[in-house]
Amino acid sequence: MGGNVRDSVHPAASSHLPSFITAPGETDVLMIVMGIILVLFVLMIGVLYFRLHALPERFAHNKVQFEIVCVLALLAMFTHKNIFWIAGLLLALIDFADFSGLLKRIAGSTEKIAAKKPGEGAEQMAPGAVTTARQTEVSPKAKEAARKRRSV
Repeated sequence: MGGNVRDSVHPAASSHLPSFITAPGETDVLMIVMGIILVLFVLMIGVLYFRLHALPERFAHNKVQFEIVCVLALLAMFTHKNIFWIAGLLLALIDFADFSGLLKRIAGSTEKIAAKKPGEGAEQMAPGAVTTARQTEVSPKAKEAARKRRSV
């Protein structure tokens, strides 16, 4: 088995052969290099694809928003419906106000108010802030109805 390409060339072929043509039985270096480049390219495209789908998750501001955006990104990735990804990206870019702190303060204040006996908070009110219940006379029937509602 000769190792020279020129020995196995057809007589009608050109005498000058490009360097990427290998002799029979030899290793094709160009094919191996291109195979490695192809595998690396496919891996890079996969990493880029997953980074692109994780992009909305990086923009999410709080935990609830993050979880919703994650679900939308997963739906987009597995269903191949880009509208989910776009919705997740738009949702991540919008900065929603954090109402949890405000709601916790309201709940705490309500608990404090509920722990007081009826009429106990009236001494702390400003003198000019008199309620209409003090100014008007309440009928005995209304007092009885209010007492029944409180006891239930």
